[in-house]
Amino acid sequence: MLQQRIEARWIDCFAEAFALCGVKPGDTAAILSETQSRPVNVQLAELALARLGARAFHVVLTSPKLTAPVPVRSTGASDSIQAIAPVIHALSASVFVADMTVEGLLHAPELPQILAGGARVLMVSNEHPEVLERCVPNAALEPKVKAGMKRLKNAKLMRVTSAAGTDLAISLADARVGGGWGYTVRPGSISHWPGGLCLAFPANGSVNGTLVMNEGDVNLTFKRYLEKPVALTIANDFVTHIAGHGLDADLMRSYFAAWGDAEAYAVSHVGWGMNPQARWDSMAFYDKNDFNGTELRAFAGNFLYSTGANEVAGRHTLGHFDLPLKGCTVLLDGETMVDAGQLCGDLK
Repeated sequence: MLQQRIEARWIDCFAEAFALCGVKPGDTAAILSETQSRPVNVQLAELALARLGARAFHVVLTSPKLTAPVPVRSTGASDSIQAIAPVIHALSASVFVADMTVEGLLHAPELPQILAGGARVLMVSNEHPEVLERCVPNAALEPKVKAGMKRLKNAKLMRVTSAAGTDLAISLADARVGGGWGYTVRPGSISHWPGGLCLAFPANGSVNGTLVMNEGDVNLTFKRYLEKPVALTIANDFVTHIAGHGLDADLMRSYFAAWGDAEAYAVSHVGWGMNPQARWDSMAFYDKNDFNGTELRAFAGNFLYSTGANEVAGRHTLGHFDLPLKGCTVLLDGETMVDAGQLCGDLK
């Protein structure tokens, strides 16, 4: 069991990540947390900002009442702010925001207002500090992620196949492309740590085919490696059939159905991981409470398929699966980005 206490090397890591975000002496920096945030990470953020000479202050929110019919994990859509105007003003007026909320602000409804004020937001994933230490942002990743994002923006069709049976056709017309390399220096922007992702949020009716999760692929909502294959039939964005025998398939059927919401079955985003520091096998070494799973979303060469909210398609739901798959081949307009789980060309 790893201890959650202050370690000098973890202050170093936080300071390094914040420095890559351009934090400098005199900058106003908000540390946003909630009552269920991981205390050691909040403390490390404070100490790192002090080391950099920033003028830091805390905004601490009460973690809100659970409103979903089932547990919610790792949506990137924190509801802790609750549209409280003074909180939004304090964050938007800051130069830098260290986002230490449990779910993160990436898809939070208040994020556009916060970014409109020019704040740079770094969403620190709710991980044990050792995970963040191993995946501390690396400037060498930025040009590679940007190259992948550029290809996504210019492409019309993504095709994803695998030896396990995955065969997806994804139209990228009118898709919104995103990505991150673990830090951000542009005012009015957000990134997340660990970073290393190239993503697209497809427009309505863009995804068709079969997604086959094989043994060893990951269901991050359950923080679980699959032990038996599960095949999802996808028609016009929506999972219409879940094939498979055993616990993995049963858990997915149960969680999907529990929402009572058709939009929970639809695609949120698709893309691939870029981070060579992130490891597929790392989840085996951590208790569930110590591990949020952003590392497994970002490990180099994975194909990431996610269900749930997708603003581009006009869908809003808290039902959410993040499903990193190994061994997939990803093509954009016929050009190979990932070959059987290995990054290609200048994406390596």
